[in-house]
Amino acid sequence: MNILVFDIETIPDINSGRKIFNLEGLNDKNVAELMFSYRYQQSDGRTEFLQHYLHQIVTISVFLKTDDKLNIWSLGDKDSSEAELLKRFFEGIERYTPTIVSWNGSGFDLPVIHYRSLIHGVSSQRYWENGDDDQSFRWNNYLSRFHSRHTDLMDVLSGYITTARAPLNEIATILGFPGKMGMSGEKVWDYYLAGDIESIRNYCETDVLNTYLVYLRYQLIRGKLTNDLFIEECQKVRDMLKNERKTHLKEFLEVWKVG
Repeated sequence: MNILVFDIETIPDINSGRKIFNLEGLNDKNVAELMFSYRYQQSDGRTEFLQHYLHQIVTISVFLKTDDKLNIWSLGDKDSSEAELLKRFFEGIERYTPTIVSWNGSGFDLPVIHYRSLIHGVSSQRYWENGDDDQSFRWNNYLSRFHSRHTDLMDVLSGYITTARAPLNEIATILGFPGKMGMSGEKVWDYYLAGDIESIRNYCETDVLNTYLVYLRYQLIRGKLTNDLFIEECQKVRDMLKNERKTHLKEFLEVWKVG
């Protein structure tokens, strides 16, 4: 079975913000600040976090497990357009028809991907299949919340109860995995303004690593892995990381050793 763990990092969709709030003439930073402020007022002071359709994707990172290989990378490069990132993401689904795994993918990542695909006209017949052309997708597809072809670990582990949801960083840390190692999604916009896309991509890659390791633990409690097989699968990840040259992946391995 092919498994594709994914995560996205986003910034405010400045172009849409200018159109919706009539902010032509302002620089990107000021537009974003006004978008945050409007959202804060709109939510009666509960949050500045923008609605899904006002996010722009700057990074999509993936961890791919096939029968004979493990691999982790960020799609495209630091100069790739959002449309290119989306195209590559869906190309992976078309090619491998994987089980896709996320942390809060149902609640955030996939709705954002849907809206951005709509904007850029990026298509994927396999992803949107619901059984009309392939009967095997009727009872297990990427779109249904309760189907396993997309496994949202945060959703499943919380029993689909909003108040029981937990942050990936804290669950990973509790389980002895490295967690976010000092970075967080709240810092992405600042890193983007500073032109440091590489750090955003690196952070996103550590998130998919943590998610995959939690997924292995989830497979253990489901009885899909024995304890020996769980240890073996974790060792495969360690072996992969030993061969990586990227500093953040080496650091991930070092922190994991300590844990």
